[in-house]
Amino acid sequence: MSATEDELPQGLPDRLPVLPLRDTVTYPDTLTPLAVGQERSIQLVNDVLAGDRMLVMLGSKDPDLDTPGPDQLHRIGVAGVVARMLKVPDGSLRILVQAGQRVQIDEWEGEEPYLVAKVSELPDEVEEGPELTALMRNVQQTFTRIIDEVPYLPEELQMAVANVEEPSSLAHLIAGALRIKVEEKQALLEEVDVGKRLRMLSETLARELDIVAIGSKIQNQVMSEMESSQREYVLRQQLKAIQEELGEKDPAEAEIDDLREQLSALELPEDVRKQADRELSRLEKLPQAAAEHGVIRTYLEWIASLPWGKRTEDNLDLAHARLVLDEDHYDIAKVKERILEFLAVRKLKPDATGSSIMCFVGPPGVGKTSLGKSIARAMGRTFERISAGGVRDEAEIRGHRRTYIGAMPGTIIRALRDAGAANPLFMIDEIDKMGADYRGDPASAMLEVLDPEQNATFRDHYLDVPFDLSGVLFITTANTLDTIPGPLRDRMEIIQLSGYTEEEKLQIAKRYLVPRQIERSGLKKSQVSFSDTGLKAIISEYTREAGVRGLEREIASVCRKVALSVAEGTHAKKVAVSGPKVRELLGRPRFQPEMKRRTREPGVATGLAWTPVGGDVLFVEATAMPGKGRLTITGQLGDVMKESAQAAMSYVRGHADALPDGWFGEHDVHIHVPAGAIPKDGPSAGITMATALMSLVSGRAVRDDVAMTGELTLTGQVLPIGGLKEKALAAQRAGVKRVLAPSRNEPDAEDFPDALRENLEFVWVSEIGDVFDAALVRGMLASKT
Repeated sequence: MSATEDELPQGLPDRLPVLPLRDTVTYPDTLTPLAVGQERSIQLVNDVLAGDRMLVMLGSKDPDLDTPGPDQLHRIGVAGVVARMLKVPDGSLRILVQAGQRVQIDEWEGEEPYLVAKVSELPDEVEEGPELTALMRNVQQTFTRIIDEVPYLPEELQMAVANVEEPSSLAHLIAGALRIKVEEKQALLEEVDVGKRLRMLSETLARELDIVAIGSKIQNQVMSEMESSQREYVLRQQLKAIQEELGEKDPAEAEIDDLREQLSALELPEDVRKQADRELSRLEKLPQAAAEHGVIRTYLEWIASLPWGKRTEDNLDLAHARLVLDEDHYDIAKVKERILEFLAVRKLKPDATGSSIMCFVGPPGVGKTSLGKSIARAMGRTFERISAGGVRDEAEIRGHRRTYIGAMPGTIIRALRDAGAANPLFMIDEIDKMGADYRGDPASAMLEVLDPEQNATFRDHYLDVPFDLSGVLFITTANTLDTIPGPLRDRMEIIQLSGYTEEEKLQIAKRYLVPRQIERSGLKKSQVSFSDTGLKAIISEYTREAGVRGLEREIASVCRKVALSVAEGTHAKKVAVSGPKVRELLGRPRFQPEMKRRTREPGVATGLAWTPVGGDVLFVEATAMPGKGRLTITGQLGDVMKESAQAAMSYVRGHADALPDGWFGEHDVHIHVPAGAIPKDGPSAGITMATALMSLVSGRAVRDDVAMTGELTLTGQVLPIGGLKEKALAAQRAGVKRVLAPSRNEPDAEDFPDALRENLEFVWVSEIGDVFDAALVRGMLASKT
């Protein structure tokens, strides 16, 4: 159905039906196609067509509402006449509305069966002048530029805009053609001042022009990249054809063929072979410019670089192994015996698997890492050292998955590649220094690596195929066992490496340290020599350690000073490094005996302590002052050590028979362990504290050649302690002649070197009374009344 211009009603009725619009704004003097689907809107259109065909089109504030009420509609819209109507098979209508004048809602008259309102015309306000003309021209020019760039605007619209002379019609035509927000369209409709409306439209067009320019730039870049890719593809095809004519191979194909040859030459397990063939097939189909091409190529290169099935032959000659171990390390007979046992089992049963993991535990500088190198040399295996100290990321052990950029295998697989054999010796250094954080727990990842029953199918995250680690001989090192998790410690055979005696240090220095430092300093044996007295002076007066690392530094310092004098020509003859010469070169001795000075007064006892870097000597001091029986404990002590002090105090209070009644109630007692900046803890200072207290209250000084260790109970029994060998070595370094130790630790003395047993007198005590008898000087030296 259509209506001619003569049939359109003249004038605006006061009362008109209202058709809500969703996501649409209609402007005056435009033709607007609409789809009508709501029942009330269909009835409205039918009733309008039966009458004067006029209605009011209002925009909805909320486009999600199906049947908005008066409050959900804007107050300003456009009156129009239904020019055509078409029924669609689904029951909805398609109408074409000829928009007329802008109207505003004065009053709502009804909502059923559809919205009806009183309306009044809202005419434009036009202020003629050059500004309005300039705005029109600016809008026309900007819109013309947008038409040239935007494909959804037809070119005929450019001619139509150029021929519009009336400013209001120009604004309506352009606003209706633009794809801008509904809110902006509604604001343009509601603005009655034509000048302001054109200014608003000019700002909107300027913004749209910027967006169009950015879109065009992006499109040009995309097209340029596409053209470049197509050009590169054509050139590559031409290069390929030329190479075929010349009989040459494409570099990418040659690379793939090289990988295929490397993989075919390996003895890969069946599942690994399938994975490699699958990835190689993918690589052949991918263009070289594809991002995944490099990822797959790197993966296959890693597969090809690993020692699948490659093994070195073990040297199982026990005499040769014993000779190598003795050449590189002095003493440590227990460790050497364990290595020879391992080789003997391999010699009798070559196919033996599941050998235990050895963990060397001891203070720094005793030769744990160098011992691993000696074992590898004795067995004829390749040696790889892996530092676990400070590792906090689980991916350091297992690797990263290939989905990550820059992914690579873990340290185990990398070490295998570097070793070039599937049965190397891996030295995992400082396993007690591994940490854990939000990235994972590397100690837990080590569980599979160090378990002989599981590591035959170790799976790295990057490779994602099993690799047999059962042929690898793992040796770990640690300074202390406390920080190693229990499950990991359970998988290892603990071998303790204690500190060295002075005699052992002397032999190590003569055999290994001195020749090495003379060579490193550029000297010759004819230019410098070290006497035993000189080396003993360095050991006792300039070092105080369990190992020999500090000793080697001091020897290196002496060699450097001799090298300086030789280089300057001040020494023409051989320099003999004796005791006085050491003091001349190194200066004042750093360590001097202080036992006699520290224990002259009653109330001071010498104890022995264990630390991760070896044994140490500590002094326990006790003093009394007038007070009310309070006990003060200082020296940065842990809870266990404080409890030991309280137990010692309780025992002494209960057994100090020589004191007058009420002495403890009239005196405060202060126990102090010097070196307060160093945290100290443990129960083994119990008898030392009790001896210091008994010395204080009895006035009997503690012998200056005695040191002690042992845990004390309230009943006076002495319980066993750990680390006795390290403590005994510390006592020897401090010049102690007699060591008091729990009787239940007496079997530990079997592992002590002969020199240690000869130089120290061990007194085995089971009760605190035995300690007092052996440690306190006879007779009353002072009165404690």
